[in-house]
Amino acid sequence: MKHLWAPWRIQYIQSEKPAGCILCDKPKENKDAENYILYRGKLNFIMLNSYPYNPGHLLIAPYRHIRSPEDLSVAERNEHFELVSRSIAVLKKAFGPGGINFGANLGKVAGAGIDDHFHSHIVPRWQGDTNFVPVLADIRVVPQALEDTFKTLAGKF
Repeated sequence: MKHLWAPWRIQYIQSEKPAGCILCDKPKENKDAENYILYRGKLNFIMLNSYPYNPGHLLIAPYRHIRSPEDLSVAERNEHFELVSRSIAVLKKAFGPGGINFGANLGKVAGAGIDDHFHSHIVPRWQGDTNFVPVLADIRVVPQALEDTFKTLAGKF
């Protein structure tokens, strides 16, 4: 069995969480560049993960605060998965990854950092994208700043 270690996530896990729901609050602020919101659909939006596993790690979430995909309306579900497909195409063109992880963590036990607002993760992957540095030094090297990733992807959706 291979392991994907993500020790840098402890920063998020141990950080004080803001009151409310960031997936509800960030879109309402209308500060898309500051909040790394790349695209707004009618019912869902796409944003960069602030604690990415790799450059281009995206979150797709409905505006409506729901816990699980079975709570999505048909229209929300259709748009959500259209944005998943569009995101994969954009990431392939912008970054040329060797692969992509796509999925959702439903509940804290499943690994959800935000467990009360359903969202999907799209994570571009490259051969060797997890190396010895996180294991030996408890440091995660993400080779691109969020601001630069945002600039690379902005306007491509």
